[in-house]
Amino acid sequence: MTATPVQPDLKARHRAMWGLGNYARVADELIPELGQVIVEACEIGPGDRVLDIAAGTGNAAIPAALAGAVVTASDLTPELLEIGQARASGETGADAITWRVADAEKLPFDDAAFDVVMSCVGIMFAPFHEKAAAELLRVVRRGGRIGLVSWTPEGFIGQMFATMKPFMPPPPEGAQPPPRWGDETYVRGLLGESVTSVRAEKRMVAIDSFETGAEFRDFFKACYGPTIVAYRGIAGDEDRTADLDAALADLGDRYVAAGVMKWEYLLLTAVRS
Repeated sequence: MTATPVQPDLKARHRAMWGLGNYARVADELIPELGQVIVEACEIGPGDRVLDIAAGTGNAAIPAALAGAVVTASDLTPELLEIGQARASGETGADAITWRVADAEKLPFDDAAFDVVMSCVGIMFAPFHEKAAAELLRVVRRGGRIGLVSWTPEGFIGQMFATMKPFMPPPPEGAQPPPRWGDETYVRGLLGESVTSVRAEKRMVAIDSFETGAEFRDFFKACYGPTIVAYRGIAGDEDRTADLDAALADLGDRYVAAGVMKWEYLLLTAVRS
């Protein structure tokens, strides 16, 4: 007899998903500028105690450390932190970042431990938004700064997730779609009266890595965890695989113009009240 394997819990599945493919290529080749955007928006400087939630490979944590901050980079997926730590080891001023495996919905840090809490297209992927927002608010001191960069629902990445949704299993009960963090009204509701001086701005990041939608699709099939998981879920079904191939290529083609794609994101900053 063989025992039926226990299905991994949600956090284990998320941890494994982001360890698939090569997220470092996504961060380094496509969106490297977003880390500096959030560091500047939060006015991070020498001596600031900074927490980067869902830091991935250090896209924002490293520039924060180079600005003189004392940085803790946390993420659910240790493989991403290991890549970030290796990258930072070659950067004078960034080699002292603390890399910590942590769940955004249950952070292992004291109340009011940080002057700045930020997340660059990271915390948005925690499935239960209210829990993640509550933890973010808990660990930043009163008067401290909050900075968030999130893909918008109507922008390219939001539309990519909408395109993949019919090919993926239903989310757990109570989980919210990641791109909702790119809706200013929604995020204001999550943070509520715990913040003041909220500033929000939609911006575009220009992606010049793909000439066609098919090139975009193939890159994400190889490198991006959620896309890899979508395809694994329909492996063996040639028709559904072909449908997803066509849908993602078509989406890419609709956004490519003269070899450039523009991906919309929301930059939101606030002060802990």
